[in-house]
Amino acid sequence: MSAGLYIAFEGGEGSGKSTQAKILAKRIDALLTLEPGGTELGAQLRKLLLGVGEAPVGSRAETLMMAADRAQHVEELVEPALQSGRHVVSDRTAYSSLAYQGGARGLGVDAVRSVNEWALAGRWPDVVVLLDCPPGAGPRGRRSSDRLEQEGDEFHQLVHATYLELAAAEPDRFVVLEALGSIAEVSERVWSALADRFGWDDT
Repeated sequence: MSAGLYIAFEGGEGSGKSTQAKILAKRIDALLTLEPGGTELGAQLRKLLLGVGEAPVGSRAETLMMAADRAQHVEELVEPALQSGRHVVSDRTAYSSLAYQGGARGLGVDAVRSVNEWALAGRWPDVVVLLDCPPGAGPRGRRSSDRLEQEGDEFHQLVHATYLELAAAEPDRFVVLEALGSIAEVSERVWSALADRFGWDDT
C-alpha cells in the first residue's frame, strides 16, 4: 500500500484557504485537519495562542507552542492517515510558522525551520497550495477574530512577503494560485493545478 499525499493550504488571513481545504478534502476523500487545533492538545494550545484576552505570549513561546501543536498533530493524525494510504489535507502547516514567526515576528525563517524540522521528525507537506492575495483583499478579508488577525498591516505585509519568498525557494513543493474570485473559480484553479501534478481524473 502506498502512502497518502500530505497537502497543505497556506495563505494570509482571509485568503479562503479553510474553505478551499474543505472542498478539496471532500473531493478526494481526504482527512481534513488544521493547525493549530487538530488534536485535543492542539485545541487547548489554539485557545492559548489565538484567543483574544488570553495571557500574553512572547514570540519565542508562540513559536514553541505552535511546534508542540504540530508535533502532536503529525504523530496523532497525519502520519497514521498517510501510512494507511489516505490523503491528508491540512489548513495550515509548519510553513505558517515560517511566515508568521520566522518572517513577521522577525525570529528568522531558518531558526524557525530548525525548530519545526525537529518537531515534525522531517514530515513536511508533499505539496503546499499557497492562495495568494494582498493582505485584506481576500474573499474573507481580515475580520480580526483572533489575536494574530488583529496584528497591524505591517505584520500581515511581512507574512505575505515571506510566503512568496518561501514559494520561490521551493518551486517543486509550492503551487501558488490567485486567491481572488468566487469560491467555485478558486476551487477549480486548485483542482486543475493538483490534477495536473498528480494525474488525477476529474471526480
